[in-house]
Amino acid sequence: MADEEDLTNGARFAASVPPRQEPFPLKGCGSLDWGMQSRLARVFRPDTRRPGSMRTVMLAIDHGYFQGPTTGLERVDLSIVPLLPYADALMTTRGMVRSTVPAASRVPIVLRASGGPSILRELSDERIAVGMEDAARINAAAVAVQVFVGGEFETQSVRNMTRLVDAGQRYGIPVLAVTAVGKELTRDARYLRLATRICAELGAHFVKTYYCEPGFDTVAAACPVPLVMAGGKKLPEADALTMAYHAIENGAAGVDMGRNIFQSDTPAAMIRAVGAVVHESAKPEDAYEQYLKTPEKEQGLWPTHPPAAAGSRPM
Repeated sequence: MADEEDLTNGARFAASVPPRQEPFPLKGCGSLDWGMQSRLARVFRPDTRRPGSMRTVMLAIDHGYFQGPTTGLERVDLSIVPLLPYADALMTTRGMVRSTVPAASRVPIVLRASGGPSILRELSDERIAVGMEDAARINAAAVAVQVFVGGEFETQSVRNMTRLVDAGQRYGIPVLAVTAVGKELTRDARYLRLATRICAELGAHFVKTYYCEPGFDTVAAACPVPLVMAGGKKLPEADALTMAYHAIENGAAGVDMGRNIFQSDTPAAMIRAVGAVVHESAKPEDAYEQYLKTPEKEQGLWPTHPPAAAGSRPM
């Protein structure tokens, strides 16, 4: 019902004050639709120490989609769910979301949307494995697709990505392109510049790739959308923290780590240390000290390698 009396006050209109317009601070994403930006803002959070920038610590646990129960992921309910409060986003599959990830955790989901071959076959022969409607039904913050630049099925994997980008534009769901590196491909700056730029040029809203030395700064600079560093194989904790630090310092907008967190002897301490590097600009040596000093009672997780039961023999 309209006000019967004119209670408006001219001063409240602030006619002399220009409209406030806050630019979306994520690289290359300022022109995206509101829904896209809103979902990306769930994955990346504002960095209080770097005004005007956003960072993310993603926890990748989607390994089972092609290699089955990976070490550290045998029981996601026991090893991963306790880590969710420390993750900005969780990269996983729809099967794991519906079976194991508590909806009340409120963790943003980056949904694995490509798949097909197992580790027993040619990995680049992937297809789209999740429709965008189901991603919306799950309330995914983004979907992820593997792109095999230089692989046997390169064109097919690029086509998977562009089809998901088209669907994502319709539904307002961003697409993360994951640059896959086969055994025969070199993880150097020249290759990573090629792979990440192709993904961005063809519409990926953010890109996940590996760290390299030298030249990672050129990889990040040449990619016009946010670049997230892949954790890769398990490293000693100090080395993984150093790699994350250098990636952030050289232009990455965050990290997506899996094995370097859930295969750590103390995963909760490790993800918190990674968060200190990404969000608090902690030096790697300081983050490692934090990792070592995390009280055991705060770790509270199934160890990566559960002790053998009484009376059993080691395999």
